[in-house]
Amino acid sequence: MASNRNLPSGVVNRLFGNTGNSSFTEFVSSYAPELLPPRDGDLATPIGDQVPHATTIIAATYAGGVVMAGDRRATSGTVISQRDMDKVFRADDYSCLGIAGTASTGIEMARLYRVELEHYEKMEGRTMSVAGKANRLATMIRGNLAMAMQGLVVVPLFAAYDLDKDEGRIFSYDVAGGPYERKRFDAIGSGSIFARGSLKKLYRDGASADDMVMTLIQALYDAADDDAATGGPDVTRRIWPIVSVIDADGFRRLTEAQVAGHVEQMLQTRLISPDGPIAPLR
Repeated sequence: MASNRNLPSGVVNRLFGNTGNSSFTEFVSSYAPELLPPRDGDLATPIGDQVPHATTIIAATYAGGVVMAGDRRATSGTVISQRDMDKVFRADDYSCLGIAGTASTGIEMARLYRVELEHYEKMEGRTMSVAGKANRLATMIRGNLAMAMQGLVVVPLFAAYDLDKDEGRIFSYDVAGGPYERKRFDAIGSGSIFARGSLKKLYRDGASADDMVMTLIQALYDAADDDAATGGPDVTRRIWPIVSVIDADGFRRLTEAQVAGHVEQMLQTRLISPDGPIAPLR
């Protein structure tokens, strides 16, 4: 950027050597705001229903970490615009986020957020706290408020493993960026009401990582069963949900073979009981 602007080396060193804070977004906005996505201005007409939307994301804590999963479908109104979209993104070694809402804006936000955390680590020489990560994401969501009012809404779900507390944590947001920590589990997107209802019945405290992965796959299937915008596992095309686990060893994304194994096990039980497992009454 400096060579394009023909700045003297002293000015370049002053700009890039001491930015004044650890926020990459604020640094770029003060020096070259045109490089950031536009966050103001009005659209001629609301176009929220005309662009692809990401749908259901769910997350749940377990004994030792947190699991996040997302379906693969993106819709434009009543049309399936993409069948294999990735909606769950690694943020850093111990956190991830899933996006629901306007797909392009959400993907852009996820990528910028990852750079934001990397920039903080380089400037401060340490990793941001989980609460700090949640609040920094809230600021980015708030910056999209003007576009959200025009229909380009994106609301992520954030999950992280807290090294200090030795536990998984989940944060959800409203369209204005308000962060809310959720205990045990949460879901966002068009199928969230059905996924959350499923999780209420199937969630078990102290479950293992494998058991929680299966619980989330069951919940996604229940969401797809009642919400047309949520995509279930596509056996013929071999398209499976995205599932990520974060624990003391860091972030890891399950392979397609691992997820396929869980899905096939779930589908076998659904042949016997189409509505899924029955929660005990006590």
